[in-house]
Amino acid sequence: MSTTQCGTDLDLLHERRKPAGFVAGIMVRTTSVWRALRNRMVANSLYDLDDYQLNDIGITRRDVIAALEHSSVLDDPTRLLAGAARQHSRTRFARTPGR
Repeated sequence: MSTTQCGTDLDLLHERRKPAGFVAGIMVRTTSVWRALRNRMVANSLYDLDDYQLNDIGITRRDVIAALEHSSVLDDPTRLLAGAARQHSRTRFARTPGR
């Protein structure tokens, strides 16, 4: 018996239906606000790390401060931090001329 067949027999593979209309809109908004608040708490906890630990994950203390200051309460500061980490990785691992 294959895994798919077993899942079908146990009714594990079923299509999740999303609530339609107004309720779905409220659920999506609530989820996105909750995610933004949770990510803001995580970004705040990054401020407690030392500079070496921040460097290990590819950001600086200045990036953390800027992300928290430039995002409103309901915005997700981790998007700004991810962009900063990508930018740092591009410049950090760029080949230097002459090598």
